[in-house]
Amino acid sequence: MSRYMSSRFDALEAYVPGEQPQDMRYVKLNTNESPFPPAPGVLEAVSAEVERLSLYPDPEGNALRRGLARRYGVEPENVFLANGSDELLSFAFMAFCDADRPVAFPAVSYGFYPVYANLYQVPYTEIPLEDGFVLNPADYCGLNRNIVIANPNAPTGRAIPAAEIERIVRTNPDHVVLIDEAYIDFGGESCLPLIQTYDNLLVCQTFSKFRSLAGGRLGYALASPGLIQDLDKIKYSTNSYNINRLTMAAATATLNRDDYCAANSKTIQANRAYTTAELSRLGFETLPSLANFIFTRCPRIEGGALYRHLKAKGVLVRHWDRPEISDWLRVTIGTREQMDIFLAKVREILKEAD
Repeated sequence: MSRYMSSRFDALEAYVPGEQPQDMRYVKLNTNESPFPPAPGVLEAVSAEVERLSLYPDPEGNALRRGLARRYGVEPENVFLANGSDELLSFAFMAFCDADRPVAFPAVSYGFYPVYANLYQVPYTEIPLEDGFVLNPADYCGLNRNIVIANPNAPTGRAIPAAEIERIVRTNPDHVVLIDEAYIDFGGESCLPLIQTYDNLLVCQTFSKFRSLAGGRLGYALASPGLIQDLDKIKYSTNSYNINRLTMAAATATLNRDDYCAANSKTIQANRAYTTAELSRLGFETLPSLANFIFTRCPRIEGGALYRHLKAKGVLVRHWDRPEISDWLRVTIGTREQMDIFLAKVREILKEAD
């Protein structure tokens, strides 16, 4: 760090993304990407836009907003586009949180939540999960502060029903409740219909997982027009052309092939059940997941050691050194072939440990 950086960031701990090593070819199960290529028609749609890269994209993203509005049965004024859901979260923290409007989120959840709170100097409360990493909705009712909840949660994969989300939203009427639904399309229940009733509910989704466009960087919010206007004000004060032309073309084409994405989701859900069952036979404890990953641990070997052994054998998974989850690994669900390789390497490691 140079001597020129503002001292207000001295204590800031930046978010650490999943590693992307280039030293060998890995079975990559560490960043919750889709193992499937983008939907048919995406390549053609992107190619058609290449010659127009000399022109700025539509800052409103009107065609894509209309497409998303049709897909979810809302109006374009209920839709906001962002450069990945991380930018969307950043804008939301800027728009709705400050010293007088603190925020609360689970103590074990997506690592960017405390990073953004610290970056924007927002007081925050991390609410502990209950035994088994269970989120108790009652802990968030009547908090009288902004609330951010990933549902399904990451890295645990657990989810709560929309009725419980509604209870949280209803009992915090003067604060924004942001529900991060990055993994909702792998078996969870979306609370999206509630935006028609509650003007303080902000639902965030992404094209990165279900729609196989992690490299395109597109997130979107669905909410009341007032909240969308607030996010627009932040966007136009920071990065007006935040969605590039190629990404909008790819996303618009993908919306026309939700059948393809839904079929891939069913495959991932089947592979998730298969992998969980096989790990159980090996003595692993795996949390029930409604995401495209599982959170699992083996009583016979410490989580960090298992992570390192898997990496040495060409399989990447995600591990954190935080004491409360250091024995656990988050494993992205890929193709059956990828999961069989992962399981084979786990068996090798356990045999070597005997």
